[in-house]
Amino acid sequence: MTISIIGIGLIGGSMSLALKEKGFADRVIGIDANPVHCKKALELGLVDEIKELKEAVLASDLVILATPINAAEALLPVVLDLCDKQVVMDVGSTKKTICESVANHTHRGRFVATHPMWGTEYSGPEAAVKGAFEDKAAVICSKEDSDADAVALVEQVYDLLGMHLVYMNAEAHDVHVAYVSHISHITSFALANTVLEKEREEDAIFELASGGFESTVRLAKSNPAMWVPIFMQNRDNVLDVLNEHIAQLRKFKACLEKENYDYLKELIENANGIKRILK
Repeated sequence: MTISIIGIGLIGGSMSLALKEKGFADRVIGIDANPVHCKKALELGLVDEIKELKEAVLASDLVILATPINAAEALLPVVLDLCDKQVVMDVGSTKKTICESVANHTHRGRFVATHPMWGTEYSGPEAAVKGAFEDKAAVICSKEDSDADAVALVEQVYDLLGMHLVYMNAEAHDVHVAYVSHISHITSFALANTVLEKEREEDAIFELASGGFESTVRLAKSNPAMWVPIFMQNRDNVLDVLNEHIAQLRKFKACLEKENYDYLKELIENANGIKRILK
């Protein structure tokens, strides 16, 4: 099978490594607007060759859109215009907008909207890793809008990656990821800015930063070119979650201001309930 990957970074590169290793991809074609990424992807063996978009799509059985979501939304109609029997899948963190962008496209059925729930704070071809997706969830959205054979191929891809599948409509997906992913990134960005603003001694940050702090702020290293479009597209849902998060922070602040340590203990114990879900 010939696969084209548009956007040869963390997700696209990691998928390529896995699908080549499993023998599913006989040939992987890379497409990327950044010539440095193209060169590095070839050097690392993430792709077998680099082609222009039209030539790559026409030569492919499967096209994986792995760009930032604003670029994916713009590219998807162009890719579908070139399609006949090819299957196109995206891997973006929001689904409602991209699904709406091709809702009336003649070849809408060849597109499968997906979101593999894995990522790191790193980007670019060098960030690609083996075994990245194993035991993680992959969401397939609005599968009823896609052709059955296209969905089956994408399901096979995620099965080979070792992921378990979750099905939901695009709008519900965007609500849920605002809670479990997008707010985590905003919190991390905000905490990093707080520390950088208040703690002027960088050596002290480096020396004293414990595992807890490092794990909380590691997402602050994430690429703004990826995350600004996500926040833009999922703005309403993120604002809802952010308002609730701010309300929770105010509760902790009030406890300290009023020296209400019993309620502070209650808030922490309530938060411990997350252990029922995350073990």
